[in-house]
Amino acid sequence: MSLHTAYGRSPHIVIAGGGIAGLTTALSLHAAGFERVTVVEAAAAIRPMGAGLNLMPNAVRELDALGLLDALEAGALRTRELRYYHRSGGLISREPRGLGAGHRWPQLSVHRAHLQQVLAGAVRARLGAAALVTGVRVSGVEPLPDGRPRLRLEHRSGAVRGRASLEPDVLVGADGIRSAVRAALHPGEGGPPWNGMLVWRGVSRIPARAIGSFMLIAGDDRQKAVVYPMGRPTGPGREVLVNWALARPAETGCASAETRLRGDWDRPVPVETFLPFYEGWEFDGVRVPDILRAADSAYEYPMVDREPLDRWTHGRTTLVGDAAHAMHPTGSNGATQSIVDARALAHALARHDDPAEGLAAYEAERRPAMTALQRANRRLGPEAVIALAHERAPHGFTDIHDVVPAEELAAVAGRYATAGAFDPDTVNQGSPYEVPLPALG
Repeated sequence: MSLHTAYGRSPHIVIAGGGIAGLTTALSLHAAGFERVTVVEAAAAIRPMGAGLNLMPNAVRELDALGLLDALEAGALRTRELRYYHRSGGLISREPRGLGAGHRWPQLSVHRAHLQQVLAGAVRARLGAAALVTGVRVSGVEPLPDGRPRLRLEHRSGAVRGRASLEPDVLVGADGIRSAVRAALHPGEGGPPWNGMLVWRGVSRIPARAIGSFMLIAGDDRQKAVVYPMGRPTGPGREVLVNWALARPAETGCASAETRLRGDWDRPVPVETFLPFYEGWEFDGVRVPDILRAADSAYEYPMVDREPLDRWTHGRTTLVGDAAHAMHPTGSNGATQSIVDARALAHALARHDDPAEGLAAYEAERRPAMTALQRANRRLGPEAVIALAHERAPHGFTDIHDVVPAEELAAVAGRYATAGAFDPDTVNQGSPYEVPLPALG
């Protein structure tokens, strides 16, 4: 017996948040046979925004199972190689990625806006335009005697208009690192902790000849740069869209160090603010300063995450994505794990008669693994090889294997791939989250 027959009707499931986690959850629930799904998003519209991200093969596998791979690849680039560099220019390691590493699915570099547009378009096409409600946010949650959640709603103006509350059968908090749903479930937790690092992000469009075909991560024990192309060359100038992200400790007494305290998390700043720290950074022909100077805009963020929770689920309310397990941006796993969360949640709900049991089963599978990944990212995840190389050879090296043996480098990468479940053996087993729907007639 399924959740549908236990209710005698399809339950009403509300998803708070229309980002990657929320939209993928809606599509996953629809694919599992749930008909009454509503996504409420605080923004007035789903607009293109953000910078680039990488999707690991396990996430691409799940998006393929949802029938989205062709649309996604139309605006993405298959990541074929990842290279780590010492800030002096020395190559630490190079790893094949995606199909080249033996996966059945590629790793994709993609602009966040393109991914979100593909997801939102699919939600509207499959669930109907009414399933995605913008300009409304969930501002509070309280349990009802029967275990269902009562949601407090706020409309875009800040005033409550129309329905001030809602009582769905299930609530999924997909409302990000500063989740109102999480705050209601864990009052008094406070804001996300800051590790003292600042992150600058942006997108540049540069000639294809000035950017390698690989993804690079470079730096030392204090600062890093991540650079990768996100598409094929276009236009008469054969230009490529390039994502970049930089990280460095905040200067003592610097006004930028107060961004977290002000809540000013995506502050636009001139490139000149941080460009001097990266002068001279060049890696196999990729000149980081040239890429930064080509950016239309740049944004500054504090590097924050969330403390692992000992509980995501309360009755018929649970969390997915950053609301559940926001992690430091190492290892390219934020969006990836949000997508896997969504699929796991829909699968668990479809296989249990009682929604609370379904949510508990989802948490039992996902929370321990995500807690381990959060902690691994605090230890720099796979990027620990950069700190290791700098520690042993701060002024550079001629041959990295004289400094860090190949076996040690491979072990770091292998452990992290296993922790994130994107190692080839795991991925190539296929999606564990397919829900066979009952035959009609």
